Amino acid sequence: MNTKTYMKRLLCLALSALLLLGALAGCGEKSSDKKTPEGEKPAETAGGAETPETAEGRTLTPVTLSEVAHSIFYAPQYAAIELGYFEEEGIDLTLVNSAGADKVMTALISDGADIGFMGSEASIYVYAEGNSDHAVNFAQLTQRAGNFLVGREADEDFKWEDLKGKNVLGGRAGGMPEMVFEYILKQNGIDPKTDLSIDQSIDFGLTAAAFMEGDADYTVEFEPFATKIELEGSGTVVASLGVDSGYVPYTAYCAKKSYYEEHADVIQGFTNAIQKGLDYVNSHTAEEIAAVIKPQFEETEESTIAAIVERYLSQDTWKEDLVFSEESFDLLQDILTEAGELSEKVPYADLVNTEYAEKAKASK
Repeated sequence: MNTKTYMKRLLCLALSALLLLGALAGCGEKSSDKKTPEGEKPAETAGGAETPETAEGRTLTPVTLSEVAHSIFYAPQYAAIELGYFEEEGIDLTLVNSAGADKVMTALISDGADIGFMGSEASIYVYAEGNSDHAVNFAQLTQRAGNFLVGREADEDFKWEDLKGKNVLGGRAGGMPEMVFEYILKQNGIDPKTDLSIDQSIDFGLTAAAFMEGDADYTVEFEPFATKIELEGSGTVVASLGVDSGYVPYTAYCAKKSYYEEHADVIQGFTNAIQKGLDYVNSHTAEEIAAVIKPQFEETEESTIAAIVERYLSQDTWKEDLVFSEESFDLLQDILTEAGELSEKVPYADLVNTEYAEKAKASK
């Protein structure tokens, strides 16, 4: 999908989103609902709406965060929610799972969300089309891909060359999961277009179910879907895209330029909260982390969550800080260019602001 096609899709989604904005705020989960101090009562705003207060009487600022997926891959974010770090920073967070980077960007463009969490390729596509109020990235959370290649049977001797002639359930064209997958294939001398068949027709989040129903020889999955397939006896993880692609700026937080102008303090507070969540995950065991984030994954056994967290910890998934470096941004653009999704690179300074991450890092 080139940038023009991507923008057309965004515009169509944005028109639909405008009709749903009234419902959007009510479909998310508020972090303050999970960690409401005893005796806390909401305060009424001048317009009659209720704005939450802390037990100390401090008013919280409502912030809607649209995430690309609800996955254990983003454990530091959920740790920040469950441990009350957003409330500590004066934020009443509403979390919305938009199920896809294009839908997250649509939420931002249509003002259905204040902050977006997704692969930064979406912000590059929008900027490249000349959007004046484009999204600017302010914090990078993950430094490796978070998905895994799942095959029908265990294969300790798996090699990427084994995919030649096979059918694989992939991701959306132009999205990070698919581009990183194709990047690995090319690094191993495999042509994604001629050496295998990649099915990109199945919506994000539904590929695991399709695979378990018998579609394809392999599927590329995030957690907890990869482990779910294993537990169901329908397949086994044979390779980690995070390990085999190396360090890649996979997911980051962003907001529109106009939001920064009026809410710089909110962006800083949000970044501080995520940094605290990151510090927690980087200093605790998988079992301790699983116990904290279990409310975010009620249908998943705590032992399974711990196993998945350990899998991510062992491959150095999460950064020590949230600073999105120029080197990482250049690598991302190289991947986009190689995938045929970007014809001309865009300026790092226009799309990344490290001020907030640097301050959060300094306050550790």
